Order: sequence, then structure tokens, then C-alpha cells
Amino acid sequence: MQNNGFVKVLQWEKSDIEEKFGVSGGKYTDVNIGVTLFLGIAFTAFFYGLIFALNEFIDIQAFPVFDMFFNRGFTPYAIAFFSCWSLSILFIKWRKLKLQKEALTLMVVPQTAAFELTQETARDILSRMYGLVDDPGHFVLLNRIERALANLRNIGMISDVSEVLRAQAQNDEDHMESSYGIVRGFLWAIPVLGFIGTVLGLSRAIGSFGTVLIQSDGLDNLKASLQEITSGLSVAFDTTLLALVFALSIQLIMVGLKKKEESFLDECNDYCHANIISKLRLSQDILP
Repeated sequence: MQNNGFVKVLQWEKSDIEEKFGVSGGKYTDVNIGVTLFLGIAFTAFFYGLIFALNEFIDIQAFPVFDMFFNRGFTPYAIAFFSCWSLSILFIKWRKLKLQKEALTLMVVPQTAAFELTQETARDILSRMYGLVDDPGHFVLLNRIERALANLRNIGMISDVSEVLRAQAQNDEDHMESSYGIVRGFLWAIPVLGFIGTVLGLSRAIGSFGTVLIQSDGLDNLKASLQEITSGLSVAFDTTLLALVFALSIQLIMVGLKKKEESFLDECNDYCHANIISKLRLSQDILP
């Protein structure tokens, strides 16, 4: 595909993972909730289907870690679903971040030492940028460059351009922080679900203990009642364990991904300083 003599290197509609699903992709590294919900359901079904498949070859009852997901009430199902949904969001964000990083490799601004960025050459840069991508507004770096250069005529000094880029950088950081809001909400909900399972298990154990006191006249009845107590305690502790393990795993993955995204934003700042601010030459700057 050609435009102004340039071959389009990045095409949002063809490269963004959410656009490939036929839906509108989230801004930058933000996600489409519908896509991640669908993936969360699919991953949950695959996870439980895998356990059922393993049951054909091994006895699930012999492995307590498998038994936790089936015989501990409804909370393990909810924990698994919210965990899979969170992982779906992080996976989509990771793929979208990889696409955003590709913009750093584009030769939008000439790298020659003699090049100067003026009001005249800014138009060439914008034309070149629109020739390399379908829409610069979908990319963090290119959106910053477009906003700075498109308003170059109304900017009097280089410090004004620097302020525009700094303001846009702050907006990008705020958007990045808000894009993790749903995952943070799930990280709060998953341990709460574990505690709900704990309460339900303890309630069941305490209720069974009352039965023990009533039916303490026979050894056989006593054993059956004690089994009910231990079953309730298993629900109480296993659901909490599952919730904490899943929450910790998701938290570690999110921290790692967020660190990569912060590094990317720093790279965008460095790119703009090295290729925009340092090459700017505005006639107004030399006027008395």
C-alpha cells in the first residue's frame, strides 16, 4: 500500500490484536472489555477442560490441588474465572505494547546531523509520518509528534514545544495507569472470594460440629460427623489458598508488564527530546 511515495509500515487495523477480532481496539495499550471477557471465558473453559482431560489418565481425587477446583463450592470457579479474565487483559496489553514499540523503529525524522526541524520541514515530517502509518493517533509516540508539529505555527519558542510534549507525556502516563484499573479491581475481588469461601467453609464446619455434639452416642456417627467438619475446614483453607496464589501470580505479572510499559514511555520521551526538541529551529527564537 503506497501513500506519498512511502510504504505503510504500521497499519493499526491490520496489526492490532483486537482489530483482528473484528471489534474496535482500545486506545494505545488499553483493552476492549468485550474481547477480554470472551477470552477469559474461553481460558476458564480450557482450564477446567484440561483438568477433566487429565482425569481420564489420573485420579483427580489423589491430587488435592485438582480436588480444590471441584469440591470446594462455587468460589474456586469464580476465582478461576476472574484470574483468567485478568490474564486475558494482561495478555492483550502485552501484544498491544509490542505493536506500540514498533513505532520507535520508524525513521520519521531524518537522522542526519545537518537536519533542522522548522515550520517548513515539519510539514514534510507529518507527510512522511502519514505515509508510514495509517493513523498516527493510534500510536503513543506518533501522536505526540503529530500534536507538537501540527501546532508548530502557533508556537513561538522551543520551550513551548517542549511543554506540549511534556503535557502529552503526562496524559499518556495517566492513561497507562488507568488502563490497569480493571486488573486492580480483580486483584481486590479474588482474595475477597477466597475469604468468602473461608467463611462458608467455617460455617459448614461449625454446623457439623453441632451435629457431633448431638450424635456423640455412637462411634460410627461420630466419625461421619468429624468427616463433615474436616470437609468444611478444607473448603475454608483451600479457597483462601487458591485465591492468594492466583492473586500473587497476577500481581507479579502485572508489575512486570507495567514496568515494561513505563520503560516504553521513557523511550518515547527520549525519542522526542533527541529527534524533535534538539532539532527544532524556530525563527521566533532568534527575534529580539
